Amino acid sequence: MTDPIADFLTRIRNAYLAGKKVVEIPSSKMKVALTKILCEKGYILSYKVVEGTPSDTIKIALKYHPETKMAAIKKIERVSTPGLRQYVDVASMPRVLNGLGVAIISTSKGLITDKEARELGVGGEVICYVY
Repeated sequence: MTDPIADFLTRIRNAYLAGKKVVEIPSSKMKVALTKILCEKGYILSYKVVEGTPSDTIKIALKYHPETKMAAIKKIERVSTPGLRQYVDVASMPRVLNGLGVAIISTSKGLITDKEARELGVGGEVICYVY
């Protein structure tokens, strides 16, 4: 697998499209940090890192609207790929849906959202857009 982050995002996207309640994804430090941000911003209900003998996994409980059963994530899109990295500075930090969505940025301070990056005054690699 050449792009584990794209695989992570695709598994979440496919689980929402299939109407699943829980999705299991192979774990890494970056995937756990991505999951933590998604949970803090309200895009997923909860997550749990399950340590196993062959490899660790992340169990993610997906979030749907209680009445309409619509997914909390409308679109989750990979921006920077291994073949074409996308870096931004503070001045050109992206705004997803004019601030309604979230851009996840990999910075020297760790994985943070676009809003936090603007507040800290740091730029970095744009990992994905979520809305």
